[in-house]
Amino acid sequence: MRIGILTGGGDVPGLNPCIKAVVNRAAANGWEVVGIRKGWAGLLNYNPDDPDGSSEWIQPLTPAHVRTIDRSGGTHLHTSRTNPAKVKPAAIPAFLQGKFEPSGEKKLIDATPHVLRVLEHLGVDTLIPIGGDDTLSYAARMHQEGIRVIAIPKTMDNDVFGTDYCIGFSTAVTRSVEFINALRTPAGSHERIAVVELFGRNSGETALISAYLGDADRALISEVPFDIERVANFIMDDRRNNPSNYAVLVISEGASMLGGQVVEYGQEDAYGHRKLGGIGQIVGEALTKITKVDILNQQLGYLMRAGAPDSLDRMVAASFGNLAIQQLEKGHDGVMVALQNGVYTTVLVDSSIRGVKRVDVPELYDTEQYKPHITHLVGKPMFLY
Repeated sequence: MRIGILTGGGDVPGLNPCIKAVVNRAAANGWEVVGIRKGWAGLLNYNPDDPDGSSEWIQPLTPAHVRTIDRSGGTHLHTSRTNPAKVKPAAIPAFLQGKFEPSGEKKLIDATPHVLRVLEHLGVDTLIPIGGDDTLSYAARMHQEGIRVIAIPKTMDNDVFGTDYCIGFSTAVTRSVEFINALRTPAGSHERIAVVELFGRNSGETALISAYLGDADRALISEVPFDIERVANFIMDDRRNNPSNYAVLVISEGASMLGGQVVEYGQEDAYGHRKLGGIGQIVGEALTKITKVDILNQQLGYLMRAGAPDSLDRMVAASFGNLAIQQLEKGHDGVMVALQNGVYTTVLVDSSIRGVKRVDVPELYDTEQYKPHITHLVGKPMFLY
Protein backbone atom coordinates (compact mmCIF):
# COMPACT_ATOMS: atom_id res chain seq x y z
CA MET A 1 0.00 0.00 0.00
CA ARG A 2 1.22 3.52 -0.80
CA ILE A 3 -0.54 6.23 1.17
CA GLY A 4 -0.69 9.90 0.25
CA ILE A 5 -1.26 12.28 3.16
CA LEU A 6 -2.00 16.01 2.95
CA THR A 7 -3.21 18.91 5.05
CA GLY A 8 -5.60 21.49 3.58
CA GLY A 9 -7.15 24.77 4.66
CA GLY A 10 -5.95 26.77 7.65
CA ASP A 11 -3.21 25.30 9.82
CA VAL A 12 -4.04 24.30 13.38
CA PRO A 13 -1.97 22.89 16.25
CA GLY A 14 -2.10 19.10 16.18
CA LEU A 15 -1.51 18.43 12.49
CA ASN A 16 2.08 17.29 12.97
CA PRO A 17 1.31 14.75 15.74
CA CYS A 18 -1.40 13.36 13.46
CA ILE A 19 0.98 13.07 10.49
CA LYS A 20 3.56 11.39 12.72
CA ALA A 21 1.04 8.86 14.02
CA VAL A 22 -0.04 7.95 10.48
CA VAL A 23 3.53 7.53 9.25
CA ASN A 24 4.73 5.46 12.21
CA ARG A 25 1.80 3.05 12.22
CA ALA A 26 1.86 2.71 8.44
CA ALA A 27 5.60 1.98 8.53
CA ALA A 28 5.01 -0.71 11.15
CA ASN A 29 2.80 -2.43 8.57
CA GLY A 30 5.42 -2.08 5.86
CA TRP A 31 3.36 0.56 4.02
CA GLU A 32 4.89 3.56 2.31
CA VAL A 33 3.68 7.12 3.01
CA VAL A 34 4.11 10.04 0.63
CA GLY A 35 3.56 13.58 1.84
CA ILE A 36 1.60 15.77 -0.59
CA ARG A 37 2.71 19.35 0.01
CA LYS A 38 0.46 22.40 0.19
CA GLY A 39 -2.81 20.48 0.35
CA TRP A 40 -4.66 19.64 -2.85
CA ALA A 41 -2.37 22.14 -4.62
CA GLY A 42 0.35 19.48 -4.50
CA LEU A 43 -1.63 17.18 -6.78
CA LEU A 44 -2.80 20.03 -9.00
CA ASN A 45 0.72 21.34 -9.60
CA TYR A 46 2.57 18.03 -9.90
CA ASN A 47 3.54 17.31 -13.51
CA PRO A 48 3.78 13.56 -14.15
CA ASP A 49 5.65 14.31 -17.37
CA ASP A 50 8.33 16.17 -15.39
CA PRO A 51 8.79 14.35 -12.07
CA ASP A 52 12.17 15.94 -11.35
CA GLY A 53 10.75 19.43 -11.86
CA SER A 54 7.80 18.59 -9.59
CA SER A 55 9.75 17.32 -6.59
CA GLU A 56 8.75 20.31 -4.44
CA TRP A 57 5.17 18.99 -4.33
CA ILE A 58 5.91 15.50 -3.04
CA GLN A 59 7.87 14.40 0.03
CA PRO A 60 8.64 10.84 1.14
CA LEU A 61 7.73 10.34 4.80
CA THR A 62 9.38 7.77 7.04
CA PRO A 63 9.60 7.53 10.84
CA ALA A 64 12.98 9.27 10.57
CA HIS A 65 11.42 12.19 8.68
CA VAL A 66 8.66 12.72 11.26
CA ARG A 67 10.60 11.91 14.44
CA THR A 68 10.47 15.45 15.85
CA ILE A 69 7.68 17.17 13.94
CA ASP A 70 5.15 16.71 16.75
CA ARG A 71 7.11 19.15 18.88
CA SER A 72 5.89 22.15 16.90
CA GLY A 73 2.65 23.59 15.59
CA GLY A 74 1.61 24.28 12.03
CA THR A 75 1.91 21.61 9.37
CA HIS A 76 5.13 19.97 8.23
CA LEU A 77 3.53 19.48 4.81
CA HIS A 78 2.38 23.11 4.46
CA THR A 79 -1.12 23.88 3.26
CA SER A 80 -3.37 25.80 0.86
CA ARG A 81 -7.05 26.38 0.16
CA THR A 82 -6.90 24.83 -3.29
CA ASN A 83 -9.90 22.96 -4.71
CA PRO A 84 -8.89 21.08 -7.89
CA ALA A 85 -12.55 20.87 -8.93
CA LYS A 86 -12.89 24.66 -8.95
CA VAL A 87 -9.73 26.25 -10.29
CA LYS A 88 -9.60 29.74 -11.71
CA PRO A 89 -8.00 29.71 -15.18
CA ALA A 90 -5.24 32.03 -13.92
CA ALA A 91 -4.35 29.49 -11.22
CA ILE A 92 -3.95 26.55 -13.61
CA PRO A 93 -0.28 25.44 -13.87
CA ALA A 94 1.43 26.36 -17.13
CA PHE A 95 1.76 22.74 -18.24
CA LEU A 96 -2.04 22.34 -18.00
CA GLN A 97 -2.94 25.51 -19.87
CA GLY A 98 -5.41 24.80 -22.67
CA LYS A 99 -6.10 21.22 -21.58
CA PHE A 100 -9.34 22.00 -19.71
CA GLU A 101 -12.25 24.23 -20.62
CA PRO A 102 -13.70 26.55 -17.97
CA SER A 103 -17.37 25.95 -17.24
CA GLY A 104 -20.22 27.21 -15.11
CA GLU A 105 -21.23 30.73 -14.20
CA LYS A 106 -17.85 31.52 -12.63
CA LYS A 107 -15.86 29.93 -15.50
CA LEU A 108 -13.89 27.56 -13.30
CA ILE A 109 -11.91 24.48 -14.30
CA ASP A 110 -12.40 20.98 -12.92
CA ALA A 111 -8.90 19.48 -12.98
CA THR A 112 -9.91 16.22 -11.31
CA PRO A 113 -8.86 14.09 -14.32
CA HIS A 114 -5.35 15.48 -13.90
CA VAL A 115 -5.37 14.72 -10.15
CA LEU A 116 -6.35 11.12 -10.86
CA ARG A 117 -3.55 10.83 -13.40
CA VAL A 118 -1.05 12.15 -10.84
CA LEU A 119 -2.18 9.64 -8.21
CA GLU A 120 -1.80 6.83 -10.74
CA HIS A 121 1.67 8.07 -11.72
CA LEU A 122 2.76 8.25 -8.08
CA GLY A 123 1.34 4.83 -7.31
CA VAL A 124 -0.76 6.30 -4.50
CA ASP A 125 -3.72 4.01 -3.89
CA THR A 126 -4.92 5.54 -0.63
CA LEU A 127 -5.43 9.14 0.46
CA ILE A 128 -5.51 10.46 4.03
CA PRO A 129 -6.55 14.13 3.78
CA ILE A 130 -6.61 16.16 7.00
CA GLY A 131 -8.83 19.22 6.82
CA GLY A 132 -12.07 21.02 7.43
CA ASP A 133 -15.32 20.66 5.54
CA ASP A 134 -13.90 22.35 2.43
CA THR A 135 -10.84 20.10 2.15
CA LEU A 136 -12.89 17.04 3.00
CA SER A 137 -15.53 17.88 0.40
CA TYR A 138 -12.90 17.17 -2.25
CA ALA A 139 -11.89 14.04 -0.34
CA ALA A 140 -15.48 12.85 -0.86
CA ARG A 141 -15.07 13.59 -4.57
CA MET A 142 -11.90 11.48 -4.66
CA HIS A 143 -13.77 8.59 -3.08
CA GLN A 144 -16.51 8.95 -5.68
CA GLU A 145 -13.78 8.68 -8.33
CA GLY A 146 -12.72 5.32 -6.90
CA ILE A 147 -9.79 6.36 -4.70
CA ARG A 148 -9.51 4.74 -1.28
CA VAL A 149 -9.93 7.55 1.28
CA ILE A 150 -9.73 7.84 5.07
CA ALA A 151 -10.48 11.44 6.09
CA ILE A 152 -9.38 13.19 9.28
CA PRO A 153 -11.27 16.31 10.50
CA LYS A 154 -9.46 19.41 11.72
CA THR A 155 -10.58 22.99 12.29
CA MET A 156 -10.42 25.27 15.28
CA ASP A 157 -14.03 26.28 14.58
CA ASN A 158 -14.96 22.66 15.40
CA ASP A 159 -17.68 22.77 12.74
CA VAL A 160 -17.14 19.65 10.62
CA PHE A 161 -20.46 17.79 10.44
CA GLY A 162 -20.30 14.18 11.62
CA THR A 163 -17.82 14.58 14.45
CA ASP A 164 -18.10 16.23 17.85
CA TYR A 165 -14.42 17.19 17.83
CA CYS A 166 -11.87 18.41 15.29
CA ILE A 167 -8.11 18.68 15.68
CA GLY A 168 -7.15 22.21 16.73
CA PHE A 169 -10.25 23.16 18.70
CA SER A 170 -8.91 22.66 22.22
CA THR A 171 -5.73 24.62 21.58
CA ALA A 172 -7.70 27.48 20.00
CA VAL A 173 -9.91 27.64 23.09
CA THR A 174 -6.90 27.38 25.40
CA ARG A 175 -5.11 30.23 23.61
CA SER A 176 -8.29 32.34 23.59
CA VAL A 177 -8.95 31.91 27.30
CA GLU A 178 -5.32 32.83 28.08
CA PHE A 179 -5.54 36.03 26.05
CA ILE A 180 -8.99 36.95 27.37
CA ASN A 181 -7.63 36.74 30.92
CA ALA A 182 -4.44 38.60 29.98
CA LEU A 183 -6.45 41.46 28.47
CA ARG A 184 -8.21 41.99 31.78
CA THR A 185 -5.16 43.84 33.13
CA PRO A 186 -5.10 46.68 30.56
CA ALA A 187 -8.91 46.75 30.40
CA GLY A 188 -9.11 47.09 34.18
CA SER A 189 -6.22 49.53 34.47
CA HIS A 190 -7.86 51.89 31.99
CA GLU A 191 -11.47 51.04 32.95
CA ARG A 192 -12.37 50.13 29.39
CA ILE A 193 -14.61 47.68 27.60
CA ALA A 194 -12.53 44.91 26.05
CA VAL A 195 -13.87 43.59 22.74
CA VAL A 196 -12.11 40.35 21.80
CA GLU A 197 -12.74 38.99 18.30
CA LEU A 198 -12.14 35.27 17.71
CA PHE A 199 -12.18 33.09 14.61
CA GLY A 200 -15.51 31.46 13.77
CA ARG A 201 -17.05 31.89 10.33
CA ASN A 202 -20.38 30.08 10.54
CA SER A 203 -20.09 28.46 13.94
CA GLY A 204 -19.63 30.45 17.12
CA GLU A 205 -18.54 27.46 19.18
CA THR A 206 -14.97 28.68 19.73
CA ALA A 207 -16.17 32.08 20.96
CA LEU A 208 -18.93 30.50 23.04
CA ILE A 209 -16.71 28.00 24.84
CA SER A 210 -13.87 30.51 25.25
CA ALA A 211 -16.28 33.03 26.77
CA TYR A 212 -17.73 30.32 29.02
CA LEU A 213 -14.32 29.20 30.30
CA GLY A 214 -12.84 32.70 30.41
CA ASP A 215 -15.90 34.06 32.25
CA ALA A 216 -16.42 36.87 29.75
CA ASP A 217 -19.32 39.17 30.51
CA ARG A 218 -21.02 38.73 27.12
CA ALA A 219 -20.52 36.64 23.98
CA LEU A 220 -21.79 37.35 20.47
CA ILE A 221 -21.83 34.29 18.23
CA SER A 222 -22.26 33.68 14.51
CA GLU A 223 -25.62 31.96 14.88
CA VAL A 224 -27.48 34.78 16.66
CA PRO A 225 -27.70 38.32 15.20
CA PHE A 226 -27.48 40.90 17.97
CA ASP A 227 -29.05 44.24 18.88
CA ILE A 228 -26.15 46.62 19.51
CA GLU A 229 -28.21 48.90 21.78
CA ARG A 230 -29.07 45.97 24.04
CA VAL A 231 -25.47 44.81 24.01
CA ALA A 232 -24.37 48.30 25.04
CA ASN A 233 -26.84 48.37 27.94
CA PHE A 234 -25.76 44.94 29.15
CA ILE A 235 -22.04 45.64 28.90
CA MET A 236 -22.39 48.93 30.79
CA ASP A 237 -24.24 47.11 33.57
CA ASP A 238 -21.41 44.55 33.62
CA ARG A 239 -18.84 47.34 33.85
CA ARG A 240 -20.66 49.07 36.71
CA ASN A 241 -20.99 45.80 38.61
CA ASN A 242 -17.27 45.10 38.32
CA PRO A 243 -15.24 46.65 41.21
CA SER A 244 -12.47 47.37 38.69
CA ASN A 245 -14.97 49.13 36.39
CA TYR A 246 -14.31 47.21 33.15
CA ALA A 247 -16.09 44.55 31.07
CA VAL A 248 -15.16 41.88 28.52
CA LEU A 249 -17.11 41.10 25.36
CA VAL A 250 -16.14 38.12 23.14
CA ILE A 251 -17.34 38.04 19.53
CA SER A 252 -17.13 35.56 16.65
CA GLU A 253 -15.70 36.94 13.41
CA GLY A 254 -18.89 35.71 11.68
CA ALA A 255 -21.28 37.50 14.05
CA SER A 256 -23.61 40.17 12.68
CA MET A 257 -25.91 42.88 13.95
CA LEU A 258 -29.66 42.60 13.50
CA GLY A 259 -30.36 43.58 9.92
CA GLY A 260 -26.65 43.73 9.16
CA GLN A 261 -24.27 41.54 7.20
CA VAL A 262 -21.24 39.45 8.03
CA VAL A 263 -18.08 41.54 7.58
CA GLU A 264 -16.07 40.14 4.66
CA TYR A 265 -13.27 41.42 2.45
CA GLY A 266 -10.94 40.30 -0.34
CA GLN A 267 -11.51 37.82 -3.15
CA GLU A 268 -13.22 34.46 -2.81
CA ASP A 269 -11.01 31.42 -2.27
CA ALA A 270 -11.44 28.16 -4.20
CA TYR A 271 -14.35 27.20 -1.95
CA GLY A 272 -16.24 30.46 -2.39
CA HIS A 273 -15.21 32.06 0.92
CA ARG A 274 -14.00 35.62 1.40
CA LYS A 275 -11.88 36.59 4.39
CA LEU A 276 -13.72 37.48 7.57
CA GLY A 277 -12.69 39.91 10.25
CA GLY A 278 -13.51 43.39 11.42
CA ILE A 279 -16.82 42.93 13.24
CA GLY A 280 -15.00 43.46 16.54
CA GLN A 281 -13.77 46.85 15.38
CA ILE A 282 -17.24 47.81 14.16
CA VAL A 283 -18.86 46.74 17.43
CA GLY A 284 -16.18 48.55 19.42
CA GLU A 285 -16.78 51.79 17.54
CA ALA A 286 -20.55 51.42 17.99
CA LEU A 287 -20.17 50.79 21.72
CA THR A 288 -17.95 53.85 22.11
CA LYS A 289 -20.52 55.99 20.30
CA ILE A 290 -23.38 54.69 22.47
CA THR A 291 -21.64 54.45 25.86
CA LYS A 292 -18.92 57.14 25.57
CA VAL A 293 -16.53 54.59 27.12
CA ASP A 294 -13.17 53.86 25.51
CA ILE A 295 -12.73 50.42 23.96
CA LEU A 296 -9.82 48.00 24.10
CA ASN A 297 -10.23 46.18 20.80
CA GLN A 298 -8.27 42.98 20.17
CA GLN A 299 -8.55 40.64 17.19
CA LEU A 300 -6.76 37.45 18.22
CA GLY A 301 -6.71 36.02 14.70
CA TYR A 302 -3.73 33.81 13.97
CA LEU A 303 -2.57 33.79 17.60
CA MET A 304 -5.35 31.24 18.17
CA ARG A 305 -3.68 28.78 15.79
CA ALA A 306 -0.06 29.64 16.54
CA GLY A 307 2.39 27.41 18.38
CA ALA A 308 2.35 23.83 19.59
CA PRO A 309 -0.85 21.92 20.43
CA ASP A 310 -2.11 21.43 23.97
CA SER A 311 -2.33 17.95 25.49
CA LEU A 312 -5.92 17.28 24.39
CA ASP A 313 -5.19 18.14 20.77
CA ARG A 314 -2.08 15.95 20.90
CA MET A 315 -4.18 13.06 22.18
CA VAL A 316 -6.94 13.46 19.60
CA ALA A 317 -4.49 14.03 16.74
CA ALA A 318 -2.42 10.96 17.56
CA SER A 319 -5.56 8.89 18.09
CA PHE A 320 -7.15 10.03 14.83
CA GLY A 321 -3.94 9.19 12.97
CA ASN A 322 -3.75 5.73 14.47
CA LEU A 323 -7.46 5.14 13.93
CA ALA A 324 -7.08 6.03 10.24
CA ILE A 325 -4.42 3.34 9.78
CA GLN A 326 -6.43 0.86 11.86
CA GLN A 327 -9.28 1.29 9.39
CA LEU A 328 -6.95 0.41 6.52
CA GLU A 329 -5.67 -2.59 8.46
CA LYS A 330 -9.26 -3.82 8.62
CA GLY A 331 -9.75 -3.23 4.91
CA HIS A 332 -12.09 -0.28 5.45
CA ASP A 333 -12.16 2.92 3.43
CA GLY A 334 -14.59 5.68 2.48
CA VAL A 335 -14.82 6.86 6.08
CA MET A 336 -13.94 9.85 8.22
CA VAL A 337 -12.56 9.22 11.69
CA ALA A 338 -14.61 10.98 14.35
CA LEU A 339 -15.46 11.50 17.99
CA GLN A 340 -19.11 11.15 19.01
CA ASN A 341 -20.27 11.40 22.62
CA GLY A 342 -16.67 11.09 23.72
CA VAL A 343 -16.10 7.82 21.83
CA TYR A 344 -13.81 7.27 18.84
CA THR A 345 -15.70 6.06 15.80
CA THR A 346 -16.01 6.48 12.03
CA VAL A 347 -18.66 7.97 9.76
CA LEU A 348 -19.08 8.05 6.00
CA VAL A 349 -16.41 10.09 4.22
CA ASP A 350 -19.01 12.43 2.73
CA SER A 351 -20.53 13.22 6.14
CA SER A 352 -18.94 16.67 6.11
CA ILE A 353 -21.09 17.67 3.12
CA ARG A 354 -24.29 16.03 4.36
CA GLY A 355 -25.11 18.72 6.88
CA VAL A 356 -23.81 21.65 8.91
CA LYS A 357 -22.60 21.75 12.51
CA ARG A 358 -23.57 24.81 14.51
CA VAL A 359 -23.95 25.85 18.13
CA ASP A 360 -26.97 24.24 19.78
CA VAL A 361 -28.38 27.62 20.74
CA PRO A 362 -31.32 26.48 22.94
CA GLU A 363 -28.99 24.23 24.95
CA LEU A 364 -25.90 26.42 25.19
CA TYR A 365 -26.72 30.10 24.69
CA ASP A 366 -28.98 32.76 26.19
CA THR A 367 -30.26 34.77 23.22
CA GLU A 368 -31.77 37.41 25.50
CA GLN A 369 -28.70 38.05 27.63
CA TYR A 370 -26.07 37.28 24.96
CA LYS A 371 -24.24 34.90 27.27
CA PRO A 372 -23.25 31.23 27.38
CA HIS A 373 -25.92 29.32 29.27
CA ILE A 374 -25.71 25.56 29.69
CA THR A 375 -29.31 24.43 30.06
CA HIS A 376 -28.62 20.76 30.84
CA LEU A 377 -25.23 19.30 31.78
CA VAL A 378 -26.30 15.75 32.58
CA GLY A 379 -25.61 13.61 29.53
CA LYS A 380 -23.40 16.20 27.84
CA PRO A 381 -19.95 15.09 26.60
CA MET A 382 -16.83 16.87 27.86
CA PHE A 383 -16.96 19.67 25.27
CA LEU A 384 -20.76 19.96 25.68
CA TYR A 385 -21.46 18.59 22.18
